[in-house]
Amino acid sequence: MLVQQQWPDQDNNNDSPITGAQESELLARYAYLVKRAAAHMRTQVGVVVDTDDLQQIGLVALLSSIRRYGRQTDEKFAAFAFKRIRGAMLDEFRRIDWRPRHLRQQSHKLRDVGRALMRKLGREPTDSELCDALSINTDELLELHYITQAEAMDSFESMLEEGLQHCNTSDEKLAQVESASMLQKAMATMPPRNKLLLQLYYTHEMNMKEIALTLDLTEARVCQLHKQALDALTRKLQHN
Repeated sequence: MLVQQQWPDQDNNNDSPITGAQESELLARYAYLVKRAAAHMRTQVGVVVDTDDLQQIGLVALLSSIRRYGRQTDEKFAAFAFKRIRGAMLDEFRRIDWRPRHLRQQSHKLRDVGRALMRKLGREPTDSELCDALSINTDELLELHYITQAEAMDSFESMLEEGLQHCNTSDEKLAQVESASMLQKAMATMPPRNKLLLQLYYTHEMNMKEIALTLDLTEARVCQLHKQALDALTRKLQHN
């Protein structure tokens, strides 16, 4: 399920300060989390962000995670660090306007053209039909899908963050439990395919390409379905 993780009290995890040698060893051991998060975040940023910049942000977040968690990392550390690494990447993308204006405009055109084709055809248009209507190739279509999906993800994750901030409790862990319960109730009413797609992305941490292979769909189609699932889930949560 798509839930908010609960973490142990990291501040009390270790009384002794971590040494530079221990930090280096832990950075090397958990560096794979940065690569995984970067691949995962391609859904959010499309292909317009430099991979080296992405990984640098991730390494800084990993180091911060190590220092906050303490020297005695355990089986929960990887999930804790991955969440913080991905969050740091999201924060940086929100700080800079990484989406070129012409791509944002084209993404809105994609939405309008897709709706027009659906009314005309009585079904979801195929990738090739969208490409023909927009006079673009499949690579350009995929990037536009990533842009529109990123907007939906920003809206969804901002709503979750705002919900935690305004939760009627001062206990962070209790707020996370309430948020998780709300998400589970909303997801229970969603179509099976939408639930599966969200679980593959958020729980199994698969990127769009991996999900496309798993579901035997095109990457562009998975991006489109993921956006639709997030839009539906956001609407359900807003009306709870």
